[in-house]
Parts: sequence; structure tokens; C-alpha cells
Amino acid sequence: MSSVTLAMQIEPVSPARHESLIDLMIEMREHYSEGPSLPRPTVREHLQQRLLAPGSSLRLAVAVLPEQGVVGLLAFQLLHSLVDPRPMHGRQCQLKELYVRAAHRGQGVGRQLMLWLARHAVDQGCGRMDWHVRSWNERGIAFYRALGAEPVADRLSFRLSGPALRRLADTRG
Repeated sequence: MSSVTLAMQIEPVSPARHESLIDLMIEMREHYSEGPSLPRPTVREHLQQRLLAPGSSLRLAVAVLPEQGVVGLLAFQLLHSLVDPRPMHGRQCQLKELYVRAAHRGQGVGRQLMLWLARHAVDQGCGRMDWHVRSWNERGIAFYRALGAEPVADRLSFRLSGPALRRLADTRG
């Protein structure tokens, strides 16, 4: 185990971590090329008023290194299956995001976050974890395969956004 892994703590996000998490979220947006950088107050409001709002089903956990703050993030939801109510099948963990700061990739941060999430999911009665990965993310795909994950061959991701979403929303009957 590297010294980074030994010193790292994985924990649910707390108010003390918000500022450091905001830095990571700004980096993450740039990594995914989601447009121009956003001002810190906009990201802070999104974090506090939406992602961490009392009614949000999203849960966040962070990897923290002393003196460096948040170096990794997990965003996930615990869901109930609509089609399989059997114990250990009826609850699922949906990973929305796993992100490790560029300077800390390849040091075991992502693996420790996934270990934490797997333990949390099992402790919460989940029988599986699911997530999406961008098709261009070869490093991420290799990482997930190394954990023992397999692609789900019979699933495709779909999206409605912008004009197509508005068109459907405006459709009568």
C-alpha cells in the first residue's frame, strides 16, 4: 500500500470539505469538457442547494488527504429494484460519478473509493452496483475491468436534452 493510500480518509462529504470539493468539481467539469469554467459561487450553490439538499437522493463521499483536501469524489444513489424484490437483489447502488483529481490518478485513490462504496452498498443490502462510463475513457474502462466489473451488453444509454426534451414535454396526449 502506498503512503498516499495509508494517509487517505474516505468519508461522507461534510461542510468542512465543501471548499476543497468545489475545487475538484471545477476540475471535473473541465476534464469532461462541459463548457467554460464556472465561478466558485455558482458551483458552491449547486453543491449546497441541490446536490446536498435535504431532499436529494444523491449521496457524496470524498477521498481526503491531509494538507491537500479532497482528491477524489463518489456520487451515488441507493435504489430499489422495480422487477426483482428478492433479498440481495431488491436494492441496488447506482454510481453516478467517480472522479479523482488528475494529480492523484494511478495512486490508488479510485480503488479505495470503489472499495468504500462496495462495502457501503453491501452494508445497505445492495446486491449490485451499476454505472456508466464514457466510451472514450479507456483508462476508466480498464480500471473498472481490473476491479472485476463487466460491461452490461444488453443496455444502451439514451438521453433527451435541449430542444428534443422540450418538444416531448410540450407534446399533448
